[in-house]
Amino acid sequence: MANRILINLSPLRAGRDFRFLFAGQLVSMAGSQLSAVAVPFQVYALTRSSLQVGAVSAATVVPLMAGALIGGSVADTMDRRRLLVVTSAVLAVTSGALAANAALPHPSLLAVYLVAALAAGLGGVVSTAVQAVVPAMVGEEGLVAAFASMQIVDQVGMVAGPALSGVLIAAVGVSWVYACDAVSFVAAAVAAVALSAQPPARGDGSVQGRGHPESASILGGFRYLRGRQALTGAFAIDLAATVFGQPRALFPALAARVFGGGPRTLGLLYAAPGAGALAGALTSGRLEGVRRQGWAVVWAVAVWGAAIAAFGVVHLLWAALMLLAVAGWADVLSAVLRTTIVQSSVPDWIRARISALEIATVEGGPQAGNLEAGAVAGLVSTEFAVVSGGIASIIGAALVAGLLPGFRQHRRSDQSAGPGAGAGLPPASTGRLAR
Repeated sequence: MANRILINLSPLRAGRDFRFLFAGQLVSMAGSQLSAVAVPFQVYALTRSSLQVGAVSAATVVPLMAGALIGGSVADTMDRRRLLVVTSAVLAVTSGALAANAALPHPSLLAVYLVAALAAGLGGVVSTAVQAVVPAMVGEEGLVAAFASMQIVDQVGMVAGPALSGVLIAAVGVSWVYACDAVSFVAAAVAAVALSAQPPARGDGSVQGRGHPESASILGGFRYLRGRQALTGAFAIDLAATVFGQPRALFPALAARVFGGGPRTLGLLYAAPGAGALAGALTSGRLEGVRRQGWAVVWAVAVWGAAIAAFGVVHLLWAALMLLAVAGWADVLSAVLRTTIVQSSVPDWIRARISALEIATVEGGPQAGNLEAGAVAGLVSTEFAVVSGGIASIIGAALVAGLLPGFRQHRRSDQSAGPGAGAGLPPASTGRLAR
């Protein structure tokens, strides 16, 4: 196992449900990334303001976090498959609304803000449900391989989506880009219908039924974190990286002013981190042999910050794309290990609520980071915002490592969540995952 270099795809070979989940999320992620470029492009075209681009991202932070937290509570009390079907279908409607607005002679900027916020909230629910169903599908022994496989979903979408979005925006306009996103969510809903039932488990490992109010407590997830440094550190270090080192809101301005390009150049900037992350995911086999997972995450975040800081001082497009790819590579290594630390440290009866906190951190942090980057760029300069953010990410990783030794010293065999941490997970001998 330790000598493996290429990604371990055994979860896809062994699990029907995991294959359907993988396929549905792959299509919807690609569609989402079409809109992830179209929204800032449309906002920048309407306003010519990087602050507005950052603000539309910031407008999604609270709905995303609320959606993730509420979704985590709901997913701990109902069939997670049903939750995926419903939310994916509603997301198709929101993307259709963006398409209709963009087709108007004078698109409403307010409508972009409102619909993007609603979609973010629903996206938080979907992400939480997806994260929560994976351990039951593959077993505890398959978590690293499964989450590395799910990173392929994210990164293929982040490479193909932005690059294709830039081409489509130039060729047919943003309205059709949003329409393609709507179709992708329909496909995700269909894939979710094909899953077997995915009910949560009780604290004793049995299947959870309805009518258990203790499982509906959102605050229960926060209480569970108390004293568990491995979980707290996993969330804190990602916030340090994304709140300070997230330069996506600056890409439209950098594409226009520094690299002298249009939508195609913008698409390349958005795609480059995903290309590096995809390479990292495809060569993630060695992560299964990493025992000092906490330290590995610290170093990965430090590499991310250094690459982002260097990106802020280059003016050659090819060099900028390479540095963004390095940042993406480091980010995916951090993401796989952080998610494995979290999911291997919690029982199934509270898994969705802890997953909700992770999703709120992972997806809310970058949105807050976009606002921070746009504000600093407006006050000082675009280049200063990028460089200072990368340096701050490195400092943040060092602080987390120093202040939370339980995270820094976390090893693969640790039970950092305390007694009963593994309750509700299928044992390694269930045969759910063939190796």
